[in-house]
Amino acid sequence: MRRQTQTSGVNPAGSGRILRLDPLSLPVSFNAHDSRADGNVRQIELHRERIVLRRAVRGMQMAVNVRVSDFKGIALRGVEDAQMLVLVHRDPSLTIPLCVSADETEIATAWQTWSDIFALPQIRDSGTREPAPRRRRRNAIRARRPKFLTRRRAGDANKETAVHHGEREIIARD
Repeated sequence: MRRQTQTSGVNPAGSGRILRLDPLSLPVSFNAHDSRADGNVRQIELHRERIVLRRAVRGMQMAVNVRVSDFKGIALRGVEDAQMLVLVHRDPSLTIPLCVSADETEIATAWQTWSDIFALPQIRDSGTREPAPRRRRRNAIRARRPKFLTRRRAGDANKETAVHHGEREIIARD
């Protein structure tokens, strides 16, 4: 019997055009395309509670451990002649392909099964990205005013001040 490891001649799951991972046989490990990694390949380990992404960037090995609850959901995306199921994260570089197929019934059952296994919602995704909303700074005025002045309200230059004419002032002089 031959060992089926990365060094043997057997292709790991996800190496070809058709990707079919079985959600009922977790944990599973496979290689996926990563344009930023050395060799354009990253290794992914799927477990029920967590996902481990291993890749090398410019010779530096890294492993990213992400909880399944940190993902947004299971998305269905259309590719050229097939459909793809992906595990969607806020960071697009952490999005993970789960299944690629041209059979719509197979995709629908896999979509429901992955959603049930990971307890994540099903998302219909076109693959286009919209920019994230701009984050507010903690204290935008702090860089412009000294700290003790942030407690005071700034004056209004357009507001008219009250001027009293024809009155006598009382000034205390010692």
